[in-house]
Formats: sequence, C-alpha cells, structure tokens
Amino acid sequence: MRSVFQGRLQRLPYIATLSVFTGPSPTPSLLNPASTPAQDVYHLSLFVMAICGAIFVVVFSLIVYAAIKFRRKPGDDTREPPQIYGSNQVELAWTVIPILIVVVLFLAAARVIHAVEDAQLPQNATEVTVIGHQFWWEFRYPGYGFVTANELHVPVSDSSHPSPTHLTLLSADVDHSFWVPQLAGKTDLIPNRKNEMWIAPHDVGHYVGQCAQYCGVEHAKMLINVYVDTPQEFQRWVQEQEAPAVMSEQAAAGRKVFETNACMNCHTIRGTSANGKFGPDLTHLMSRATIASGAAPNTEANLLQWVEDPDAIKPGSLMPAMQLDDQDLHALVKYLMTLH
Repeated sequence: MRSVFQGRLQRLPYIATLSVFTGPSPTPSLLNPASTPAQDVYHLSLFVMAICGAIFVVVFSLIVYAAIKFRRKPGDDTREPPQIYGSNQVELAWTVIPILIVVVLFLAAARVIHAVEDAQLPQNATEVTVIGHQFWWEFRYPGYGFVTANELHVPVSDSSHPSPTHLTLLSADVDHSFWVPQLAGKTDLIPNRKNEMWIAPHDVGHYVGQCAQYCGVEHAKMLINVYVDTPQEFQRWVQEQEAPAVMSEQAAAGRKVFETNACMNCHTIRGTSANGKFGPDLTHLMSRATIASGAAPNTEANLLQWVEDPDAIKPGSLMPAMQLDDQDLHALVKYLMTLH
C-alpha cells in the first residue's frame, strides 16, 4: 500500500486574505493546491466544471437557436401553433442523458473520496491531534509529548519519500470545521466523535485556513496557520517545543502575578505550577507569530491589550479581562515575552 500512496504523490505534478501579518501574506485558494488531498479535490472540481460547462453550452445554444429560428415574424399567424404531444425519442434522451451524467459524476467523486479517505499512510506519518475550542485551536503531538496552540507545524512531504501528516479531529465544545483549502478539503470537528484527515504538503511555506463551521460570535476570527517546514526545521522546532519554559530572573515578578491570579487556572506553562486546560498552552508563547488564534500579531503592545481587555482585539472572546493594575500588568507581559 505504501507504493500505491507514493505513486499517487508522484503522479500529481478566499476568497479573502486571512493573514494578519505585515509584509507578504499567503493567499489561500482552492485553485492553488499544495497537498495531495487538495490536488485530488482540485482535479475533481475541474472535471465537474468541464461537464457543467458543456451542459451550459449545449442548453444555452439550443435556447438561442430556438429563440432566433422560431421568433415571431411580421405576418405570422398570432394563434398558438398546433401542439405535438408524446415523443419517445425526446423523452428517452432527456431521461437517459441526465442519468448518465449523474452516474459519471458520482463515480468520479466516489473515486476521489475513496482515494483520500482510505489511503494507507506510511509508518513515518506525523501524528497530530487537533482540538477545536471556542475560539482557538489546540494541537497535540502525541509522538513527541507536547501541546501547542493556533499554529500547526508539519514537515514537508517529499514525493520520493512520502511523509504525510495524520490529523485526529476532536471538539471540546461545539461543532467546528478544519479547513486549509490549499492542503485538504474541510472536515468537521464534532463533540463526542473522532474524525480524521491527512495532508501531504509538497512545498514549504505558510498556509492559512479558517474554521468553516459557525461556532459562535468569534467564529470569523478562529484562523488556522499551518507552517510546512523542511525535515530539519521541523525537528528543530520539535526540540524547542519539547523543552520546558526558560525562566528569567528578571521576569520573576511577572511569573508571580501569573501564578497568583486566574491565569494559571486556564493556561499551562510547563515547569511551573500552572496546568490549566481551558486556554492555550503558553509554554512557548513567543514562538508563535500571532495571538488570539490569528486575530493579532504577537507583539508586546498587543499582548498588553489582550491581557487588559481581550474584547478590544477579539469581541466575544471567552478570556476575561484580568483587572490588573499597571505594575502587575506590565510585569506579567514582561514575563510572557520571555516564553520562547
């Protein structure tokens, strides 16, 4: 089965910009696939569009022909012409042809669904558990034993040595949907149900997606950032994520603020007493380019505003304002800035 999977890789040669980064931003598009499942869906869509286009051309041509040939001319009898009822040939044609078209489309779609859903992944596939929350993403790497949030890192898949990523999709609250159009079709995350999908990115880079199932007031700001790394870059990132948070003596006051307020009830920082599960793991917060699931760049100014008043960045966020005085607020943010 591995050779079949490898052969499929070798065979394959939003609407809106969702990124919040300054500088060049990725432009997700269904028409620019960068992963095996996305290419299968793309080729299927081209086939369906070709058939639909042919139907449109035939029907529209017949309408134009009938409108021109049988238009009323000066001197024509205005009475309704004789009506002809019953034509076995015509009725057979408009019954059989649509059935054949539907059968062809069904078989083409079934082939792609089977190829994607029943693909046997190689043993070196990277395993990631994706958990959807209101309104952020949790990414667990069971093979490495660490948890991160909102920014998914995966290795690039070389066509000669396929290394896909298998995603197990779970929900912590309501229905969500994981959709990065350049990497794969969307798959729902449903409470009390395990869904699965896989991606095999062909090129390194940054790919942007979105929760595609309305999940509450901040659904539109529940972005997905996927970073496809070279194998060496991915292993380096994994080693950094596996390490505990580096504690700075200069930020000790901020750590005390973190551990004596409600922060530690919701968040985890490995190496500290904070082990909350309701909010994102902050162990390596500053390794992420954004905060609030892509709602704002990860800068000191934005962190200050996020901690002081989350609704200013993400109205409807479930994170409460911490009600800290200026001294504690700046000490806490200084501490968070050390979490690389």
